[in-house]
Amino acid sequence: MNFKNKVCWVTGASSGIGEALCYIMAKQGARLVLSSRNAHALEKVKSACKSKGAKECVIIAIDLADPSSIDRAFKSFSSQFSSLDFLVNNGGISQRGLALETDFKVDRKVMEVNFFGAVNLTKKVLPLMIKQGSGNISITSSVVGKFGFPQRTAYSASKHAVQGFYEALRTEVEKEGLKVSIIIPGRVKTNISIHALEGDGSEHGKMDAGQEEGMPVDKAVQIIAKGLLSGKREIMVGGKELKLVQIRRFFPSLFYKIVARIKHT
Repeated sequence: MNFKNKVCWVTGASSGIGEALCYIMAKQGARLVLSSRNAHALEKVKSACKSKGAKECVIIAIDLADPSSIDRAFKSFSSQFSSLDFLVNNGGISQRGLALETDFKVDRKVMEVNFFGAVNLTKKVLPLMIKQGSGNISITSSVVGKFGFPQRTAYSASKHAVQGFYEALRTEVEKEGLKVSIIIPGRVKTNISIHALEGDGSEHGKMDAGQEEGMPVDKAVQIIAKGLLSGKREIMVGGKELKLVQIRRFFPSLFYKIVARIKHT
C-alpha cells in the first residue's frame, strides 16, 4: 500500500515533520492538502510537492488556536474534496520554562493549539470518514506525552491530553473501519524548540542541544509514513530517549533519578 491517489490533509505542513512527510506522500502520488498559518512557507512546500509528483496539491490556511479559522478550513476542504483518506494532525507548538515563571496565557495557548485545535478538526472530519467506512486519523504527540518533563509543563500536559483523547477515540471508531495512529517523536531534528514559547509568550529562539543531536527528520518521516500506511496504533521515532517510556513505566524511582540529572534547556 502507498499514498497514490490518497487524499491526505496535513496540518503543520510548512516545516519539520509535517513538511518532510508531505514530500514522501507527494513522491507516491498523493492528493495533498497543506495547512498551517504560514502561507508563504506553504507556497514553497506546495511547489516542491508538485515537482516531486503530487497528483494534486492545495493550500488551506488554518490557525489551530482559532475555532473560526478551523471552521473556514473545513468548509474550504469540503468544497474541494468528497473523501479523506489521511488526516495528519501535526500542527502544534512547544514551550520552555518553569511552571512558576510561565504566564497562564501560555499554558492556555499551548493547550488550545496542541489539543483543542486538533480535536476540533478531527471532529469535523469524523462524519465523512465514518460515512465512507475508512480513513486514518493521526496525531503528533510526543515522548513527553508519556511522562512529565521539567520546563515542558504545558507542552507535556497538552500531549498527555492528546494521548488520552485519541486512545479513547480509537476504541470508538475502529469498529467503523477507521484507524487512529498516535505519532510519538522523541528527539527529532526540527525547529520545534526554536519556535517554542517562553514563559512570557516570546519565542525561545534557539535550538535545544538534544534537538540538534536528534534523529534526522527525513529518517523519522520514513518510519512515520510506513506506520500510517499500516495503520499502526503508536509510531515512535527518536533515539535512546524513547527508553525512558519503559523506564518510567516499570522503574519509576529510577526514572526520576535520571530526569533529575538531565540538563534541562
